[in-house]
Amino acid sequence: MKKRTPISAIMTKDVITLNHTDNLDNAESLFKKHNIRHIPVVSGNEIIGMLSYTDLLRISFADAIDEDESTVDTIVYNMFTIEQVMAKNLTSVSPTTTIKETAEILSKKEFHALPVVEDGNLVGIVTTTDLINYLLEQF
Repeated sequence: MKKRTPISAIMTKDVITLNHTDNLDNAESLFKKHNIRHIPVVSGNEIIGMLSYTDLLRISFADAIDEDESTVDTIVYNMFTIEQVMAKNLTSVSPTTTIKETAEILSKKEFHALPVVEDGNLVGIVTTTDLINYLLEQF
């Protein structure tokens, strides 16, 4: 295992983002369409937050729906904006941050995704799943 491998080697580069003015219905649609669990929220080119699928579940009680249903009653989405639901105080890493350093950050925090930022611009996202898949490739 290479000890100095940068996170840019395993991060997702084609990042699905939400604009801070988007609505939560749109967010849920992106989560399902792309089978993802974290979406950076941007204002212009600046990342201002991170929305997780868990954030939506928390406000929609979607985890209590009947398993046979493919849709959730999302009337509650109209009561909140993305900015009210998203995580705001983000920790980010640069593309040159090592995989080890990134794993250390994620192991100590209560979140499962980090935006990768270079010169103030979002250039990628890395998740705990990316790290696990990287470790599995080493065996």
